[in-house]
This record gives sequence, C-alpha cells and structure tokens, in this order.
Amino acid sequence: MIIRKFNPNDLKRVFEIENSSFDQSYGMKMFQQLYEMGIGFLVAEHEGYVIGYVMFWVKYEFNGHIISIAVDEKYRRLGAGTQLLVKAISILSLLNLDTIFLEVNENNTGAIEFYKKFNFKQDRVVPKYYSNGDGAIVMYLPLAGKVSSE
Repeated sequence: MIIRKFNPNDLKRVFEIENSSFDQSYGMKMFQQLYEMGIGFLVAEHEGYVIGYVMFWVKYEFNGHIISIAVDEKYRRLGAGTQLLVKAISILSLLNLDTIFLEVNENNTGAIEFYKKFNFKQDRVVPKYYSNGDGAIVMYLPLAGKVSSE
C-alpha cells in the first residue's frame, strides 16, 4: 500500500468512496474545487487501486483541519486509514500549527474510537450539524511542542 498525492484522475474513485462512506457527501464539484484551492489531498493505493483518501488544510492561522477521511469498506482494517491520518498529521505538524481539528458524527463510535487512538480529544458537540439532524463531535489534537493557552 502506498500513500500518494491525489491527482485529478482519482476524482471519480474518491467520490465513490465518499458516497459509500457517508450519508451526506461534499459532492464531486466541491472535491474538485477544494483540490484546485490547493488543500492537502492524499490517497491510499493498494495494488494500483485507490482505496481511501484524506483531505486537510489550514483553517485558521494556527489550526489545521481534517476535512474528510474515508476508506472503501472492502479495504478497511488494512491500515489505510491509519496511514492516511498519520501522513496528514505529519504534514500539518510541519506548519508550526497549534492544533488539528475535525468533526465526526456523534453516532459514529468506530470513527470516534479511531481518532482517540491518535490522542484526539472531544471539544464539544454541535447539535444538528449534519443534514439528517445528527450532531457532530468536534475533536482536536494538540500538536507536540506547542503550549496550550488554557
């Protein structure tokens, strides 16, 4: 398995993974626009086939943000999600950021536990964040070497 930069030829496959992984999708046009804006966009490739992706950016001056991460259900538990998240954290860490944030559906216990393994902490719940009425848990990862203002 390799982790590499997304290229436009991956768009259709990434969108398929997004649609099968989430009830609410960003849409193919949004993926294209985010890519054109220059966000961090990586894919996991297994035997020449894209099986997962992660999108991330600097949302505010000192905060990174994981926009979306997903792995094709047939390829889960092979380490692709771990490799994608570790690489995204590594890249964001090079930017002298304080914290990385993400949102996760409050009912997605598997994803919440996954993020906790990387020391993400729960910040707050945003009620009715998703179009289906589900809330989102905002999670954060303080980056090493940074002093919290709290």
